[in-house]
Amino acid sequence: MACRRRLAACKQGLGPWRKFPPRATVPSHQTNAMSRKTHRNTKRRSAHPWGTPPWTVDFRPASCALPDHVDFAIVGGGFSGLSAAAWLRRFAPGRSVLVLEAASLGDGASGRTGGMALAETAAGKLPGLGDVLAGYKKILRALRIDSRLRLPGVWELGRSAPATKGSGLAGKHSPISWSDSGELRVVRRVPGGTVDPGKVLAGLARAAERAGAQIVEHAEVRALDFSNPLRLEVRGSLRGRIQHKEIRADQVLLATNALSLELSGLQAAAPKLTFALATAPLAAAQLESIGLGSRRPFYTVDFPYLWGRLLESNGVIFGSGLVPGYVGPPSRFPLGNRPIKNAAHNLRRYDVRWGEAAARLRGLEDRVRDLHPVLANVRITHRWGGPILLTEGMRPIFHWFTPDGHPRSKQVIVLAGFNGHGVALSVYLGHWAAQALLNRRRLPPWH
Repeated sequence: MACRRRLAACKQGLGPWRKFPPRATVPSHQTNAMSRKTHRNTKRRSAHPWGTPPWTVDFRPASCALPDHVDFAIVGGGFSGLSAAAWLRRFAPGRSVLVLEAASLGDGASGRTGGMALAETAAGKLPGLGDVLAGYKKILRALRIDSRLRLPGVWELGRSAPATKGSGLAGKHSPISWSDSGELRVVRRVPGGTVDPGKVLAGLARAAERAGAQIVEHAEVRALDFSNPLRLEVRGSLRGRIQHKEIRADQVLLATNALSLELSGLQAAAPKLTFALATAPLAAAQLESIGLGSRRPFYTVDFPYLWGRLLESNGVIFGSGLVPGYVGPPSRFPLGNRPIKNAAHNLRRYDVRWGEAAARLRGLEDRVRDLHPVLANVRITHRWGGPILLTEGMRPIFHWFTPDGHPRSKQVIVLAGFNGHGVALSVYLGHWAAQALLNRRRLPPWH
């Protein structure tokens, strides 16, 4: 109802975005195309330089004018931001929640992941973390999300190592025997499984909007001012025209992961673009032959790294390879009332159709064809890349933001850096972030 009232006001000319002169000091890589027209519950069909994964996000948020003030502003419309939005409104239905997504839902890591739900973090089970997979399953069920979650366990693969199950002996024969810098075999089975990332994203967005959160695509946060209340400068598109608006917020969650590192103060973390491809469907006999008849996903525990999973169609996803974010010349990004000097990491300079990214995908395809005779002539149906943020010690970043020259604030939380474990972990920690913003739960000791 609130969204309909805002939309009606906008149509009557009562709620236009306030205009501000654009800041010339913003890094050029932060600028996103604003002219793509989106519609509610339609699929995104425009080409993307990072390619197209084998799933879609069949949800577009209701079109509403941006508010002047909100209780909670969430920057980033991925798994963690949408999870936090849904739970904030469920926990505190009287408080206003706004999600600001610089591009389209699913344009970043959440929509370009492989959809493997893994336990714990990339650094293992951290103190106070709890059971990630159990919590993830509970969240999806509570929000009524048809995620296609399957948890049959995950194969860990190694080269010429004995097969084990958990910490004990599983048998002498590995179901997988692939040629990949040695003989690649199962070394153990660990908890985990797969989801459809498009359905999870759409489900989280629907749950958030159904609970009363406002979600706005193509609304890029260009600056954050640590005043009281906080002020966010937003650049977006309204009826095809670029607009600038200042929004005041009592509290903010920065959930942009590998993008907008200057805004979240994460310049020390390492953004990378990682790659994947999907094959045409394989026959049941072919899946048995390559050792994937159990439908368990897999990843290697040694290098060169390789991971993969089955699609519902019986196509197989394989993923590997990284290219670093381009480090451009120093730029000055406005944060608060003072600019900060940094080197801009730009993953958007890559296009999977040419250059270094295309070379990495060609190398992955050649590698897949050499794994097993069944895969030698398989047709490749999808090729894509997605951002990943690697952090020191492989620990996720989950803390109250401390702007330079200011004491640690209880107004802004930074949540990012899942190191390849974000499918389940980001949704799980988004729920936790909602509790922390409402002062119902402390942030973890390992942040």
